[in-house]
Amino acid sequence: MLKEIGEKAIIASKEINQLDTDTKNHLISDMSQQLIEDSDLILEENKKDLDNAKELDLSTALVDRLTLTMERIEGMSVGLKKIIPLRDPVGEVTKSWTTDDGLNINKVRSPFGVIGIIYEARPNVTSDVSALCIKSGNAVILKGSSYCLDSNSAILNSLQKTLEKNKINKDAIQLIKSKEREDTIKFMKLTEYIDLIVPRGGKGLINTLVDNAKVPFILDGDGNVHLYVHDDANPKYIIDIIINSKVQRPGVCNALETLILNKSIYKKMGKEIIKELLKNNVELFVDEIMSNEFPDLEIANEQHYMTEFHDLKLAIKIVEDLDEAIHHIEKYSSGHTEAIISESNEVANIFSKSIDSSVIFINASTRFTDGEMFGFGAEVGISTQKLHARGPMGLESLTNERYVVEGSGTVRK
Repeated sequence: MLKEIGEKAIIASKEINQLDTDTKNHLISDMSQQLIEDSDLILEENKKDLDNAKELDLSTALVDRLTLTMERIEGMSVGLKKIIPLRDPVGEVTKSWTTDDGLNINKVRSPFGVIGIIYEARPNVTSDVSALCIKSGNAVILKGSSYCLDSNSAILNSLQKTLEKNKINKDAIQLIKSKEREDTIKFMKLTEYIDLIVPRGGKGLINTLVDNAKVPFILDGDGNVHLYVHDDANPKYIIDIIINSKVQRPGVCNALETLILNKSIYKKMGKEIIKELLKNNVELFVDEIMSNEFPDLEIANEQHYMTEFHDLKLAIKIVEDLDEAIHHIEKYSSGHTEAIISESNEVANIFSKSIDSSVIFINASTRFTDGEMFGFGAEVGISTQKLHARGPMGLESLTNERYVVEGSGTVRK
């Protein structure tokens, strides 16, 4: 089964690579519309997954990621439309020069060929990454969670329907429908068919890739996200940023997991911040300084500071200064996203240079670590490694660079 899927993907990738920008944009526009037209069917299939999720006793965070509504399908459709006006990276000459031998050397962006995406829950990923792969000239093989199979299959059918209507090889987008973990591991080893794997999931998936993959992959690590509030932070937006970062969607990887408060900020606004978090039903784990004033709250331990909760839970740490905040983040960060609230450019600069994470925010919510919010239309993943791509990955991250060299009968002397 996997070999057949791989062979079909290679054939389709050669066709997708030849499409011009206008054709690809037309395809994505049609996909966007087709999702709306097929929304009733997609929601019907999603309900099957949600019913199954109850039997599997999935966490609140996973159920939230799995859930589709008409509003979310409309959001998926809009997300695809946002890809259309983005610059097509394929064929872009990023650098060119002429050598002393008269060779014109061009560094050119090219598709990888076949991209493998392994993802948990989130059926919206099916449409997002498919459109990004098409726009960047790649075929894509999808492997979603077993508990999301009906939703993913319905979205796949909608996308493939669009390809067929436009007389494009439908195998440019394929889905592995096996529920066996063994097949997922085999998928990670298909070096003869897949050029790059991008995972979208938690620590368990990443560890499985590290232990088993032979295909090159992007490390999309977990999001143990920190926000530090410095002593000069503007009180006008401290609470807004904290609440938005933690509460808006606690089950996603850019949600805040540990809040670090400068001691002076805690003295001025600590009670107000705690009150607002509790008002939003956030379960708090506080350090010993705070426990004296809030004896009913659980004291934070090492495990709390290490945990990506994916839930309405938050660890809080009080620090003396910027150095202590940086030290804490360096110790527990997963390299995903960190933020600081400060009115000092110098402090913000020290923070951003000291913290080696993929995204650093200054006076903004951590919830903006997202390809769509970055203007990518959608994202294929968020890379926490340092090779090839880092941070939210859009179209350019699905291409590499190679050299096209022009001569005029030139030979080496």
